[in-house]
Amino acid sequence: MQIHLLAVGSKMPGWVEQGYEEYARRMPPECRLNLVEIPLAKRGKTSAVEQLKQQEGEKLLAAVPKNTALWALDSQGRSWSTEQLAGRLTEWLQGGQDVALLIGGPDGLSRDCLQQAGGRWSLSPLTLPHPLVRIIVAEQLYRAMSIIKHHPYHK
Repeated sequence: MQIHLLAVGSKMPGWVEQGYEEYARRMPPECRLNLVEIPLAKRGKTSAVEQLKQQEGEKLLAAVPKNTALWALDSQGRSWSTEQLAGRLTEWLQGGQDVALLIGGPDGLSRDCLQQAGGRWSLSPLTLPHPLVRIIVAEQLYRAMSIIKHHPYHK
């Protein structure tokens, strides 16, 4: 199985790339993590937020591979404990279908992204910077996998 992390924003600072890569490389071959960066829509002083989100959303949805379960990272989504994430990851692995996780840009995800997603996952009620979300998701997926494999990382 492959987890496609589709994230709005490119040209991240080195610490973001290093943090993400650290956990992505730790994932086992049966559950690879693949980051796809979608460029931010061009912003100007008179840019309409909904229009920007719509443009970014169209690009995100176009990047979702066929036959992939779609989940949106959204502050209004459901929170999971790490153990619950391990359970979800087990379900995904047993289902044999790839999974795409959508991370919006600074303005969030478009309505279309949220409507097409099979579910919404909230990392926290806090507002997190979208570059940091990549690292948190990668680390939590690795931590969930360590629970599944009975690896001591989670302790």
